[in-house]
Amino acid sequence: MSGAPANPERLLLALDENLDHQVQLIIYGRSALWLGFDHPPAVAAATFDVDAIIPDAQVQALADDARFWDARDAVNRRFKAEGLYITHLFPESEVFLRRNWAEHIIPITRLRLNHLELFRPATVDLVLTKMMRGNDEQDMADAEFMIGHDRITEGQLMEAFSQMKPLALVELRDAFARAKPVVLELAREATTTA
Repeated sequence: MSGAPANPERLLLALDENLDHQVQLIIYGRSALWLGFDHPPAVAAATFDVDAIIPDAQVQALADDARFWDARDAVNRRFKAEGLYITHLFPESEVFLRRNWAEHIIPITRLRLNHLELFRPATVDLVLTKMMRGNDEQDMADAEFMIGHDRITEGQLMEAFSQMKPLALVELRDAFARAKPVVLELAREATTTA
């Protein structure tokens, strides 16, 4: 990863520049793929946004942190013409994750930052987040990379599924049902080609 900074790097460096206090962000999506793995797919560098998961215990504190939102808004204004933005900051209750996911977050240390402390969910949790839109082609390609990269097995996925928080919305249960056989097959294929 040499040359000009990728979109996730540019957005997060700009956010860090605009902050005047420490903020912890747990990023997911393609930004987490790009910054949190060795040899990520090049397509991840071109993502247009940075998404983050807010642990339930931190939702109110972040909601009340006006200086964070001002910094985020400044970044979005700066990159608007390029169509880049820091967008979805979801409470953990709105994302597919294991119940104890926050105990397994992984530090992201690739960027030199002054105020931001970056993490990503464990790989198996990131795979779960990729199931939010069912068997979406891009999300399944990302899941395939992560499963292969960390040698996630079918058994590990089944265990993660059993540890997930209940899915309240029918749309989410339907998306999960569409993605589940695809993700399990990706794990089976990764095991046979390893």
